[in-house]
Parts: sequence; structure tokens; C-alpha cells
Amino acid sequence: MNSLKERFLRYVQINTESDPNSEHCPSTERQWNLAHLLKKELQELGMEEVVLDNNAYLTATLPSNSSNDVPPIGFISHYDTSPDFSGEGVKPGVIEDYDGEDIVLNPEKSIVLSPEYFPELRNYIGQTLIVTDGTTLLGADDKAGVAEIICAMEYLIAHPEIPHGEIRIGFTPDEEIGRGAHLFDVPAFRAQWAYTVDGSQIGELEYENFNAAKANIRAFGKSVHPGYAKDKMVNALTVLREVLSGLPADEVPEKTSGRQGFYHVHQMNGSIEEATAQLIIRDHDKTHFENRKDRLQALVAEVRESHRAEIEIEIADQYYNMKEKILPVFSIVALAEEAMQAVGVHPIIKPIRGGTDGSQLSFMGLPCPNIFAGGHNFHGKYEYIPLQSMEKAVEVIVKICELTAKKPQETWQQKKS
Repeated sequence: MNSLKERFLRYVQINTESDPNSEHCPSTERQWNLAHLLKKELQELGMEEVVLDNNAYLTATLPSNSSNDVPPIGFISHYDTSPDFSGEGVKPGVIEDYDGEDIVLNPEKSIVLSPEYFPELRNYIGQTLIVTDGTTLLGADDKAGVAEIICAMEYLIAHPEIPHGEIRIGFTPDEEIGRGAHLFDVPAFRAQWAYTVDGSQIGELEYENFNAAKANIRAFGKSVHPGYAKDKMVNALTVLREVLSGLPADEVPEKTSGRQGFYHVHQMNGSIEEATAQLIIRDHDKTHFENRKDRLQALVAEVRESHRAEIEIEIADQYYNMKEKILPVFSIVALAEEAMQAVGVHPIIKPIRGGTDGSQLSFMGLPCPNIFAGGHNFHGKYEYIPLQSMEKAVEVIVKICELTAKKPQETWQQKKS
């Protein structure tokens, strides 16, 4: 555990922000900086088959030390950070023995991390918190997962008395822009199943996520002098507004939770002649998901007819709920739950209100639930992570490896009843 904090603090200071507007993989050259460092450290650690491919996917192997027939398993994290907030010049701060009061992140800018607004902070009184300086995100999503996986491998190498099968680890670029699994070589990874270490608070264990789609709407208008516009002008902004106002007002991210789905308009631009909107559509239930897409298509058709306006809509699916791929091998979730309990962590099993590389990997043939990395308030200046949560994540990874080696092969055929 001694190297965990040091590794994490080093990793977050390397800018790995990804870029959704780039068509390359990785989407930014700066991601290579951490990828090359991680490759070197894994080699120095004694990991085998350390491979960094041409797209910055990094994999490595810890060989089995068990004489039993143990299925190979994997652990996966991503090292890019979100373009939603700056990852340049991260200056992490360490708060020892947190007292439960406000944390002044940046006195010059009056930026304060307060338990009044973020009450979860009070769960970590007496612990060590790693925070931002209020001008960048921290990067615990998911450099915490990267550091935890490496430290778990380091611990297993130092403790050969702990039995384990072959362990495969993988670090990916561009997860934050939805491409982390696109070029992942599942057959070459050769794990029977894996876990993404990419969750939030301590104890999170997730095997459900949203079905996801993106929608682009473009409305075209006719600009006429407003003084002479009667029965002639078609205002693309008005047309687009009418489409969006037809969506249910309560089915938006800020008014939904749990398994409730939503429509989310995240960008709008336009003028009288042309207006565009970008939306995402989310729902855990596949039937509801399809109905949401149909409803948006129907709204566009209705407004197109009523305004005699030209409107284009494109809807593209992004990923699906991995639940249908996990339930047939539910024993891998039960294993993670047992591992958490064995190291004193209370499992919090809940659906992800988003997606992970694991959702795509599960549909690519690698069942991949998600376990906690420990951070909070990802993608912004209020991001923080308790060091003790990171330490428990390392313990959980080690325990999963140990339990896998101790259970009979038939265990892994158990389905969700």
C-alpha cells in the first residue's frame, strides 16, 4: 500500500484529457505520455507480456501460481480524463485526518469543497482525502483504478503465498469519449471475464447500465424581414424549440434517478435559417429505450407537418445494458460481492446511470461488471478521493484473485435465479 498514494499523485499530474472531436486513437497525443510510463512501470514490476499497441491499449499478464485449473480473469481501467473540465496542470492536495469541515480548495477564487453541498464528505471524517486546487479536475476517474490495479499486482507479486490464476490487466485510452472498448482485442486478452475498476464510492458493484443513443436534430428555416414575415418566415429556432418542448419535462437528468430514463439536450445552436440540437437518450429498460427513440422521431414528424418545415434527425445507438450478458454468469458478481465482504467493505449493488467500457466489452464477449475505484464528484473541480477507499479497492482486487483460485470450476456456470 505504500506506493498507492505516490503512484496516484504522479499519474494525475500527467494530462491525459481525451478529445471527442478527434478521429485518431488515442484521440490526443498527450495520452501516450502516461501510457509509456505505465508500460515501463509494469515491466519493472515484473509483469509479463507487457504490450502497448499502436492505439495506446496497454495489456500485461501476471502468470498463475496455482496448480489448479483456474480461469484467467482480468481487471481494466482507463487512463484518459474527461474533456468536460480541464486536466492541464493538476495540482492535487492531500488533506490528512479530515475534520468534517469546509475544505478551501482555492482561496484566491473562493472555491470551497463543502459538506453542506456534498454531504458524503462526512462519511470520511478522520481519513486522508486527495483533492484538487479548484482549477482542474483530479483525474481519479480513472487513474485511481489504474493505480489500484497496479498496486494489487505489486502486492500479489510480493506475496506468492496467495494463490491466483492467470491475471490479465488492461488500460485503455478514450473511455471518456465513449471509445475505450472500440479497439480492445478481446480474444487476445484471453480472460474468461473481467472487472472494470471504474466505479465511484467505496462498495459500488454494478452490472446494469443504461441503453444509450445519441440524436442530432437539424431544422431549416426561411429568413424574411420580420416586418413582412407573415405567412412567409419559417424560424428554424422556433421549429426546433417546438420539437424539444414536446419531450416530457420531468424526464431529464436533473429530475430522474435510479432506473429512470431521460432525454438530455446537451447542445443547441442556431439562427432563423438553421438550428441544431444534440441530445442523448438513456433508459435501463430496452423496451422503454426503443419507445423513447420512437417518440422523438414522432415529434419531429409532427412538427415537420405542422410547420411545413424541413427537419432532419439522426439517431444512433451507442451502447446497451450489460445486464443481459452478466446474468448468465452472475457468479462473477457474487464473487466480487464476497470479496468485498471478506475485506470489510459493504457492497452497494446498484445500476450505473451511465456506461463503462465494461458495457461494450460485455457485448464483445468479455462479461465485465464494474467495481468501485473510490472517487467522488468526477469531471469537475470538486472531485476528491479518500485514500482509504483506494486501499480497500486494492484489497478487493487481491481477494477476487484469491477467491477465484479457491473455487471449483462449476462455480462459474451459476446464473442469476
